[in-house]
Amino acid sequence: MPDRRTYAAVIAACALLAGCSSTAQVGDTSPQDALTRILEPGERPAVPDLGGTSLDGRKIQLSDYRGKVVVLNVWAHWCGPCRLEAPELEKIQKEWSPRGLQVLGIANDSSRAEALTFQRDHHLGYPSLHDPAGRQVLRLPRGLVSTQTLPLTVVIDREGRAAAVRIGMTSESRMAKVLEPLLPAAAASGGPGR
Repeated sequence: MPDRRTYAAVIAACALLAGCSSTAQVGDTSPQDALTRILEPGERPAVPDLGGTSLDGRKIQLSDYRGKVVVLNVWAHWCGPCRLEAPELEKIQKEWSPRGLQVLGIANDSSRAEALTFQRDHHLGYPSLHDPAGRQVLRLPRGLVSTQTLPLTVVIDREGRAAAVRIGMTSESRMAKVLEPLLPAAAASGGPGR
């Protein structure tokens, strides 16, 4: 029968393993948000040049947007939180694009038609890659995100490096905390961050 030391060792090992898999913040400016991880410039891994065909049939590469901050959002039409955040992502695209931002979706739907219907129903003006097998998401730097969760958002800086990760639904106000330091200041007449 195990003694107290064995139990203590098992508990310590479990605590250590739990700490290795936690969503602890790395340089996070919003520690109350345990689902958002902000990476300092020296910690940012390069994001590979994801690409393929958009839902409407155009060829798209992540490198098409080099020099811009990219909000890369992975979604599916059947995902409830994806439906709720779609208007927020469209708002981000409209309000922040004058400052050098581009939203790019990755539709994880097996049906291009259903994903395209979702895009049209939500009046999304930004493109989405069709990635039914999840191949593009699996190309993201190892350990950056859990590919088992939808939606998920990766903010990519102007140099093509992952600057932040959000697991679960996001919003314009939540993203503003991440985007403000990555983009030039808004014009004095208005715009996001005023």
